[in-house]
Amino acid sequence: MRALVQRVATASVVVDDEVVGQIEHGYLVLVCAMQGDTEAVADWLAQKVVKLRVLKDGDGRMNRSVLDVGGSALIVSQFTLAAETRGNRPGFSRAALPEQGRLLYERFAETMSNLGVPVVTGIFGADMKVSLVNDGPVTIWLDTDT
Repeated sequence: MRALVQRVATASVVVDDEVVGQIEHGYLVLVCAMQGDTEAVADWLAQKVVKLRVLKDGDGRMNRSVLDVGGSALIVSQFTLAAETRGNRPGFSRAALPEQGRLLYERFAETMSNLGVPVVTGIFGADMKVSLVNDGPVTIWLDTDT
């Protein structure tokens, strides 16, 4: 699985002109399930994101997790994180098939929630408009293959 974690002051996702998810302080997490990923992989990645210490402590240093600061997570599925870009037109054959991708995306979000993070999500497979104010900016790429 792949995740792009962005530390945000605020983030929201809109589908068909309706806000379906919105958070204030915390993480916008773009998630992509890859071929061969399992529930155990989704659980591991969710735990990694929850424990990630990229939020500011009292001295302004990146030293706190989303749990430490009482932050939230907006989780959005994004199969394009699987892009293969050898040529000029990206290919996405390494992404999990939609049914498996949905299950792993939902498992990832559920695991983060079960670990104590308030979670809101986009709508899997929908055409979404994502807005954010990146705080820092801080953007972290996580890949379970590395």
